[in-house]
Amino acid sequence: MTFKIIPNSKFSATDYRSVIGDGYRSLPHSLRLLAENAARHSEGGEAALDVLAREGDAVPFRPARLLLHDMLGIPALIDIMAMRNLLEEQGRDPLSVDMSLPVDLVIDHSMSINHWADRFALQKNMDREFEVNRERFEFLKACETRFPRLRVIPPGGGICHQVNLEFLGQTVLPSHEDDNLLVPDSCLGTDSHTPMINALGIMGWGVGGLEAEAVLFGETTPVNVPRVIGLELTGAPSDEIMATDIALVIAEKLRAVGVVDTFVELFGPGYRTLSVADRATIANMAPEYGSTMVFCPVDERTIGYLRDTGRGRSANLTEIYSKAQDLWVDGSDTNVEYDEVVGLDLGRIGRSVSGPSRPEQRIDLADASERLKLKGETERRVPVQGTSHDIGDGDVIIAAITSCTNTANPRNMVAAGLMARNAVARGLKVPPHVKTSLAPGSRVVASYLEESGLQGPLDALGFEIAAFSCSTCNGMSGPLHPAHEATIKADDVKGIAVLSGNRNFAGRIHPLASRNMIASPPLVVAYALTGTILKDITCEPLGYDHDGDPVMLSDLWPSADEVTEIVEKFVTPTEFSRNYAAINDVNVHWNDLAADAGTYEWVPSNYVSFPPFVRKIDKVAGPVGPLKGLRPLVILGDSVTTDHISPSGIITPESEAGRYLQQQGVEPRDFNSFGTRRGCSDVVVRSTYANYRLRNEMTPDNEGSWTRIEPEGEITSVFKAIETYLDRDQKLVVIGGKEYGCGSSRDTAAKAPWLAGVRAVIVESFERIHRSNLVNMGIAPLCFPKGVTRRTLRLDGSETYDIDIDEDLLGARLTVHRKDGSYDMTPLDLRLYNDGERDTFAAGGLLPRAFRKFLAGAA
Repeated sequence: MTFKIIPNSKFSATDYRSVIGDGYRSLPHSLRLLAENAARHSEGGEAALDVLAREGDAVPFRPARLLLHDMLGIPALIDIMAMRNLLEEQGRDPLSVDMSLPVDLVIDHSMSINHWADRFALQKNMDREFEVNRERFEFLKACETRFPRLRVIPPGGGICHQVNLEFLGQTVLPSHEDDNLLVPDSCLGTDSHTPMINALGIMGWGVGGLEAEAVLFGETTPVNVPRVIGLELTGAPSDEIMATDIALVIAEKLRAVGVVDTFVELFGPGYRTLSVADRATIANMAPEYGSTMVFCPVDERTIGYLRDTGRGRSANLTEIYSKAQDLWVDGSDTNVEYDEVVGLDLGRIGRSVSGPSRPEQRIDLADASERLKLKGETERRVPVQGTSHDIGDGDVIIAAITSCTNTANPRNMVAAGLMARNAVARGLKVPPHVKTSLAPGSRVVASYLEESGLQGPLDALGFEIAAFSCSTCNGMSGPLHPAHEATIKADDVKGIAVLSGNRNFAGRIHPLASRNMIASPPLVVAYALTGTILKDITCEPLGYDHDGDPVMLSDLWPSADEVTEIVEKFVTPTEFSRNYAAINDVNVHWNDLAADAGTYEWVPSNYVSFPPFVRKIDKVAGPVGPLKGLRPLVILGDSVTTDHISPSGIITPESEAGRYLQQQGVEPRDFNSFGTRRGCSDVVVRSTYANYRLRNEMTPDNEGSWTRIEPEGEITSVFKAIETYLDRDQKLVVIGGKEYGCGSSRDTAAKAPWLAGVRAVIVESFERIHRSNLVNMGIAPLCFPKGVTRRTLRLDGSETYDIDIDEDLLGARLTVHRKDGSYDMTPLDLRLYNDGERDTFAAGGLLPRAFRKFLAGAA
């Protein structure tokens, strides 16, 4: 089933077309890649025929490599290390738990912007990052020492997806199992924005940490052959827009179409007008509309990007392989059949932003001030004590150029730098109430901004480089100026955060930001200058120059030719090669860490602790029985994100996690974040539904982490309710609406409810990754039948719930028992999508199933 792909060379390739015949010509290019992978990982390649059939059957998929970041990678590695220890306790060989494929872990989620608008901000933040995260980093160093196939990119090296795009991704490469076999690069990652790598023609998407663990253990992951939505691009983008504007339009359009669990594939004449960096900005935001991938087939631009980023050998192999395997697009292939086609004219797209709390809430720039203004909001000003300035509703309190989504796009960054240069030349300044920061996703960005002379004017406006990490986009925005925080709290000032990120969920960026707005990097600069969203920056001045004349957005916006000239001169293959050759040496603190390769010793820690869900694994799985007498922990509405379920950002002293840490002797300044403490189960359980903006319908008058204990009816914190129910051995259920679990792929959003005693979640619909995480934790993912919701059932939280799961794990029934003795019954859809998921659920989750295999010597 293989053939010589390069004559007179050692390289062969899997001939997936010999399995499925000429029918491959109608397959979208993403399904051709899936068929090739399925052919390699099934007996006789027969699973490729299921791809050809396109009937939704599960096929085995195994990536070429895994991509982890520290926030989700550490919990996964803790599970693996704990299983080694547990096996050793059982008298088995702990080394049998190992990594079966190459794994890259990038430490990019730990940096908080504690210092900003300071030429030493980067070094100060890196020093502080290491100070508070030392225990976590020591654990990662221990893992790198013990697992030969694990490579760790140290803190300060960049953001995982940008590093993946610019360095790790190869598009075509020799198999790690057989270096004579060329295979398409493919990548699963423990972050929902892993589809950014789709821009290079690489199949990849985000998975939960638990699914990643299964792949680490050598398993294939079952993939139901998805519907493929063809996004037909026509026209060409105008010179004045950024890739961000295109991505926001696509997010709005595809969320409205409904593309959850699908592949989206770009095609059409407009596709060829987009650079790989533009495609990456678009693909990065796939999870914002629920798509598994936004696939960008290989063409001449793909090859050019590989060469331009210093990967000439990969470029040569990719071009030969893609043409030989009919994976190359040049506009002549008209046989592809998509399940649905959605059209988009790139020439009709204008400048836009999104907000106040969802990426798909796109707003034309001219309408932003009116749409984002809160009801009754006026331009009131409140003096900031101890300063000479004031602050008011609608003020920009954070302006952050951040995230891989946009900083991996040189045109975005150069445009922002030119905006800053033009603003400084006119004498404009950023108001003192705006916290500014620049956190590129790779050090290449810093190099070309410095060499082009654009970093200087950015510095002058307060956009000094403060980090090479996710920072503000991941909720690690850090504190505001103390006087500003005090004034905002005392006078209930409704400020806004503006960032060039991919997520603006309520409560994610900073607890004191009432709204969050996504904008392109040059628009972040513009909003930083004007300092408010209450002005229409398309027709009102951003400020006034040395002579008192108004300065408009159009006065500062650079021409497309000017941006192109700088990109072509300063963004070179040499810059990429030089920076990535030195990536292992960017952090002296990391290099100074020592680690041995012996048995890992678990020491008391609020960062890394032995997980209860590993300690409690039974040697033999029990039967899947009915769930009787469940109490609801929370009843939630639509679009509940994983940030609501298990927040990532700031831990406040008054939160349950904050109180716990103080009891452990941790000072508030050292709390770090919910995300960085996901390796400690005591913090994780206290993070359950701990979002400051949570709306629980059981406590409609309270915003935040509140619920009601039943049958007493006592209103209390979610964690106090969890403690009460755990003491009673009372199992719990969570009720929700549509799109439950959207957002980040964090598996703690399933682990935290499990620790709390939640054993079922009943909603109208799930987002893809979170549903998978629930299955892998042994929590039943259930959906109401069409026409039935929490509202039609009149659920108020005083009820108890019985869930009877069918023996074949294909369905379930719900009985709602009310206080007055009445009850309602309804069927439920048990969302287990294939036999592999049913086996995992029946075993009580992935970790019990995997451990029993290791224990039996069968893994």
